[in-house]
Amino acid sequence: MNLSADAVRRLEEKTSHTFRDLGRLERALTHASARPSAGSDYERLEFLGDRVLGLVIAELLFRAYPTATEGELSLRLNSLVNADTCAAVADEIGLHEFIRTGSDVKGLADKRLKSLRADVVESLIATIYLDGGMEAAQPFIERYWDARSREINSAQRDPKTELQEWAHQQNGAQPYYSIVDRTGPDHDPQFTVKVVVKGFDPATGIGRSKRIAEQEAAVALLYREGVRQKAQEEDT
Repeated sequence: MNLSADAVRRLEEKTSHTFRDLGRLERALTHASARPSAGSDYERLEFLGDRVLGLVIAELLFRAYPTATEGELSLRLNSLVNADTCAAVADEIGLHEFIRTGSDVKGLADKRLKSLRADVVESLIATIYLDGGMEAAQPFIERYWDARSREINSAQRDPKTELQEWAHQQNGAQPYYSIVDRTGPDHDPQFTVKVVVKGFDPATGIGRSKRIAEQEAAVALLYREGVRQKAQEEDT
């Protein structure tokens, strides 16, 4: 099904961009579960959009925080390009209204599909970039990320890095991650990962990718050991 003229118009209003290649825009909004043929979904565009977003945010932070250390800039960057922030932007735009999926993928606004909405934001960025280069992509990214980049809490630690440093302080150990389960179809897998730190009970996390599951496992252990407080996280 092609995007309607009304859908294109609404997306152009939300992005302040006139799309030149509507076929590419449709691919950017198509999940693998709905693709009629290989290469007709957003995965390649997501790959490019992730890099474009990272570059624009890195420059934005570099200019906004002239006295910040490399470590602080990295923390802010990680927080601004992670799935939570990208999904929040997707929700602000209302992208779930436009994403095409197969019948086995339901409830795009649900928290479980946060990573899918985050992926589509990145594929949309790639579409805008391929249409008009950085001159088109940068204003869109700054429109939705500039205020977020100036929030104090945007410097929240990457959970795997935080756990690694905390574990080293406890007993010099390194966290060890392992996949304990993988379920779901290829286009919508769900990984369960266990993280082990010597001297502490293991913790598990679940996510749509191995990386996300590892992060969730790290967060679970940090919460349990009191390194992170849930109330603070919810405020962000």
